[in-house]
Amino acid sequence: MNICLLGATGRVGSVILENALSHHLSVHAVVRDSEKFNKVAAGLTVTEGNVLNEEVIAQALYGMDAVISALNTDGGTALSDSMPVIIKHMKRNGMTRIITIGTAGILQARSAPHLYRFQSAESKRKSTKDAEEHLKAYLLLKDSGLDWTVVCPTYLPVGERLGTYRYEKDVLPENPSSISVYDTGDFAFQQLFSDEFIGTRVGLTY
Repeated sequence: MNICLLGATGRVGSVILENALSHHLSVHAVVRDSEKFNKVAAGLTVTEGNVLNEEVIAQALYGMDAVISALNTDGGTALSDSMPVIIKHMKRNGMTRIITIGTAGILQARSAPHLYRFQSAESKRKSTKDAEEHLKAYLLLKDSGLDWTVVCPTYLPVGERLGTYRYEKDVLPENPSSISVYDTGDFAFQQLFSDEFIGTRVGLTY
């Protein structure tokens, strides 16, 4: 399987990359600064560039079977601005499968299902800016017609790889705590081989 990995240098993205290479997949990773990315491995191709550059995305997606995006917001709009370009070139290449890392804020609130979690009393965040950006990207995926899954971890410390956690479609499991970057990355990678959560967000916590 050939996958395009966006956000490979991030906390969750690096775990996904580790999984993909250990499973002998071919990975085309897009990184902003290749000098800060010194990973060399069989089956790994690295392109330096900005995900907002359409030529970079077109090149990275060519010949791929699936996309995994672990991009974060970086406090700006790169997430939602890049999504239409990713969707466009996936369709141009006949690709359907995309897995992204979101935030628990864009899940439905258990206490008020008509609200997103970041809009409800369940959310402890002081700023909703990042959640709003993740929401824009999710809504673009939702309307894309692609086979998408958005993995939505709760509080995300580095932590340890425990291998046991709880998950639920479109909401966080009850009494959420945290989830490590390792278990989040492992879960996201596993979705390449499962259709259980196609077309859904997945709330993830211990």
